[in-house]
Amino acid sequence: METIQDFKGLQYPFTTDPIPRKQYDANNVEYATSSHQIDHDMFPGLIAIPQNDDDIQRAIKYAKDNGYPVSIMSGGHQYSGACSTHGKGIQLKLKYTYRGPQDLVVLPELPPPDNNRPLVYVSVSHSLGEFNQFLRDHQFFVPHGQCTDVRIGGHGQTGGYGQLGRSFGLLGDHIWGIRMINHDGEIQEVTKKSNPDLFYAILGGSPGNFGVITHYTIEVHRDADHDFPEANARPHGFKGIWLYSEKVVKSLLNEVAEMADDPEFPRNFDLCVSVLSSSFPMFHLMPELKENLGEILKRIADAVGVNGDTKWPASIVLYAQWVPMNADDKYTDKVDAWFQRFRNLDHFLKYWCIHTAEPVEPMSKMTGEWLFTRPREFDHPYEKRTYLTNSTTLVQDKWADQVADRIHQVLAPSLTNLALWENCFLSVQIQNFGGNHSQFYVNRDNGTAYSWRDSTICQTMDCFYQEGEKGKKLANDWQAVNDKLMNGEDSPFSKQDKRVLWGSYGDWDMDKSWPFYYEDQAKYERIGKQRYLADPQGTFTPNPFNVKAVKN
Repeated sequence: METIQDFKGLQYPFTTDPIPRKQYDANNVEYATSSHQIDHDMFPGLIAIPQNDDDIQRAIKYAKDNGYPVSIMSGGHQYSGACSTHGKGIQLKLKYTYRGPQDLVVLPELPPPDNNRPLVYVSVSHSLGEFNQFLRDHQFFVPHGQCTDVRIGGHGQTGGYGQLGRSFGLLGDHIWGIRMINHDGEIQEVTKKSNPDLFYAILGGSPGNFGVITHYTIEVHRDADHDFPEANARPHGFKGIWLYSEKVVKSLLNEVAEMADDPEFPRNFDLCVSVLSSSFPMFHLMPELKENLGEILKRIADAVGVNGDTKWPASIVLYAQWVPMNADDKYTDKVDAWFQRFRNLDHFLKYWCIHTAEPVEPMSKMTGEWLFTRPREFDHPYEKRTYLTNSTTLVQDKWADQVADRIHQVLAPSLTNLALWENCFLSVQIQNFGGNHSQFYVNRDNGTAYSWRDSTICQTMDCFYQEGEKGKKLANDWQAVNDKLMNGEDSPFSKQDKRVLWGSYGDWDMDKSWPFYYEDQAKYERIGKQRYLADPQGTFTPNPFNVKAVKN
C-alpha cells in the first residue's frame, strides 16, 4: 500500500523487505498480537501515526478515495484485536497524537442545573495511569480500570470497568462530551443533548466504528464531597495478599457471593478478588511490598520452600473499599464488621497471609491503590473468558466452590493436572457490581448503550499458556469446561452467555455473535442505524468485530 501524501506523522506500510519489515513489526504490536495475529489477520496494509487533526483528516480522505477501511488504536488492549485490520486496511495509532498541554485540562464548570461537578478534557492518547495522576493532583477522582497502560479512548467506549463499579458506576457513565473526526473529515462535538442517538451508540455500541474519537469531556468527583475527617466519614480500603490456598479462595468468593445475593447491599461498598498464578509481577500490583521485601520473601520461603527463587508464587489478592456518599455516612461498627471478615484471614501460619493494609485517605489517592502498572499480566498467549450473571442465588447454588475447584486444577500441582500446572498461568478477577443501589445498575438508563447493567458479578478467568500447540490445547480444553459450567440452564452462575466488548472471545464476527454482547435485536439494530449514518461507506469497518450497519 502507498503511503499518505502530505502526512506529517510516521508511516509503516506492510512489506516483505527484511529491513523496513523490522520497523513495521516493531509498530505492529498490541495486546492481542500474542494470540490472534494470524487467525484475525492483524497485519495492516499501512500503520499510520498521526501528529494532529490534519493528519487524521488526510488519512480518512485517502482511505475513502481508495476504498480502504480504517481501524483506530489508542492503547491496543482489546483482547480480540479489534483495533487492528488486515492487509487492505489502514491502522491509525493515536497513542502519541494528542499529548500537548491542551489535551489534559480542567474545564470551567457548567452553570447549574446542568452540572455540579468539575469537567476534565482528556485526549485518547493519555493512559489511565496519567489520567489518574492528573486527577489526584487536582483532588478529583472518577471510576476507571486498573491497568495503567490502557488508553482512555477504547476504555471509555467499552465501559471503563473498575474497582469503583458499585459505588460510582463506569468511566463511560461520566463522559459528558465526545470530540470526533467523522467520515467526511469534519470535527464533531457529540453530547447527550446535541445528538443523543449517536452519543448512545458510541458509548457501548460498536467501539471505533463511528469515527476517530480524539477527546472526551468527563464529569469527575471532588475529594471533598466524599471525605469528611471531622465527621468520622473517610474512605476506607483493605488490601490483602495470601499465598494460594483453596480454603482462602472459597472463603473470599463466598463473601463475593453473599454480597451479590443481597439486592439491598449499600452502594458504599466495592469488592474484588483476584487469583494469580506463580510468576505474576506482584510488585506492579502492590509496589509497597518492596518496603518490607526481606521479611516477605522469608515468609514465602518458609511456606513453600522457595529456596532463594524470587519468582512470586501463586497468590490471592483482595481489594475492598467503603466510601461515604455524604457527611452522614459514618464509619460505623457495622461497616467495620465487614472489614473484620477480611482481617480474620490475616494470619500467616493459618492462612498464609503475606501482607495486608488498610488505607484511609481521600478518594483521589484511594483509586491509586488499585492500579496495576504493567501492560499485561503474563508474557504469553492466552485464552480469555469474561462471564457476567444477574444471579442472586450464588450462595445457594454453591458457585464459589465450583469456581474454586476450576482454579485449583491449574494452581495445585497433582498427577492428574500436572500438565495444566506446568503450562498454564491464570489471571482470575471476580468483582461485585450488583444491587438495587449499585451505580452500575442505577445508571442503566443514562443514555449509553453499555449492556447487562443488571449484572451482580463480572468474572474474568484468563488462561495464559506456554507457546506451542500443547499449551494452547490445554488452555482451550480448560476453558471449554468453564464455558459449560458458567453458562446454561444448569449453571450455578448464569443461565445466559453474557460478554463484554473489552473482554471479547470466541467468534469475532459480530453479526453472528451479537446476542452475547447486546440484550436484544432492537438494541443491536438501533446501534446499526447509527453505524450507517456515521459510516455510510464502511470507512470505519476494518474487521468483523463491529455492529452491522443498517440502512434505514
